[in-house]
Amino acid sequence: ERAYRVIRQLLVDFRLRPDERINEVRLAQTIGVSRTPVREALNRLASEGFVIFIPNKGFFFRALEIDDLLQLFELRAIIESGAFRLACIRGSDQDIAALDNFWQDALLRYAENDPDEILVLDETFHIRMAGIGGNHEVTKAIEGLNGRIRFVRRMQIELGQNHPRMVDEHTQLVAALRERDGERGSALLARHISMTFEDAKSAIKEAIFRTYYSSS
Repeated sequence: ERAYRVIRQLLVDFRLRPDERINEVRLAQTIGVSRTPVREALNRLASEGFVIFIPNKGFFFRALEIDDLLQLFELRAIIESGAFRLACIRGSDQDIAALDNFWQDALLRYAENDPDEILVLDETFHIRMAGIGGNHEVTKAIEGLNGRIRFVRRMQIELGQNHPRMVDEHTQLVAALRERDGERGSALLARHISMTFEDAKSAIKEAIFRTYYSSS
């Protein structure tokens, strides 16, 4: 489990370069474990789409292409829209009020414009909102998707893409949930999560630049 968490974070942070063969021996030494848990962690990460295994060559960090990224955002929109409908049906008034309180507190922290904190707050908001529906498999799926798009999402936030809109739409989502308006909230989520081709291209370009050139 520790090997899995460490390697997954390295991948999420683009600390391992895309399409570069993963050195299992070096990873094991870095983490302080044998190669067996490293191999088990890599197999698990391959099943989740973070890495790929090529017979006779080994594991490779699977670089996100623009089409991959757009499909992940599309899948996130589908899952979260369904989760919102469940939350409208199953959520208690207390759970919805707690989400509202969380968002009001988060708004004050958004004003500080710290990309890392904004990313954490954004992910927490969406996980908590989906969790109101009571389906733990849905929240696990969203957490998995968040891991695969986290680095690019951080780039979006740091570049200021759609930041004012994101804040306003979170407020609208809470209002729709209070009114238990599944139709309005689901439509809003689809727009909120959608990512245009140009957004994807600029975010991936920045991610690759930082991975290969920021330390040089």
